[in-house]
Amino acid sequence: MSTRTVVHLLRHGEVHNPEKVLYGRIPGYRLSALGEQMADRAAEALADRDVTVVTASPLERAQQTAAPIAGRHGLEIGTDDRLIEAGNVFEGQRVGVGDGVLKSPKAWRHLYNPFTPSWGEPYVEIAARMRAAVSTARTQARGHEAVLVSHQLPIWVARLDAEHRRFVHDPRRRQCGLASLTSLTFDDDRLVAIVYTEPSADLIRQAGASAQQAKGA
Repeated sequence: MSTRTVVHLLRHGEVHNPEKVLYGRIPGYRLSALGEQMADRAAEALADRDVTVVTASPLERAQQTAAPIAGRHGLEIGTDDRLIEAGNVFEGQRVGVGDGVLKSPKAWRHLYNPFTPSWGEPYVEIAARMRAAVSTARTQARGHEAVLVSHQLPIWVARLDAEHRRFVHDPRRRQCGLASLTSLTFDDDRLVAIVYTEPSADLIRQAGASAQQAKGA
């Protein structure tokens, strides 16, 4: 009989970022109050699962998101640098359309190749480190379940890699919402299923509705 192992890739919750910059790997960016609720919601979603390993990116927002899950299961949080956010040359700057660094011609020299991409850590390198992190977690939690807390782009690239899809994509089409779970199920070392869930979907909708009301006030 084969041994079934599940590795959950969990994106961190909402971050307090009033300046609306691309914070990337900059230290000090922590969860907002809503982000803390999202972390608790993820812990609730995983409360009855057979979680034996909880590992997070070294960045504060990932460690905070991992904390309630580790607490529920009586586990220590492991740290894996391979789960860190992707590197990006625009880190620390606003990148919104029309009001950020991208409107400056000086920035355009970084945009020549979307296939690598030219503005950040290569997709193939992100895929390799995430693949290795998942493999380590699968070994550590063999026959049980592991939770790896990471960031949107690394998780999405890991999924594209697992599904043997091209890495080049439209960021607006990533299926990797805040505090979402991308769960990889393995029979022995063979990937047999990928399931995506959003435990905090209702919190995000409520926050969006509140923001719209505030704009109209």
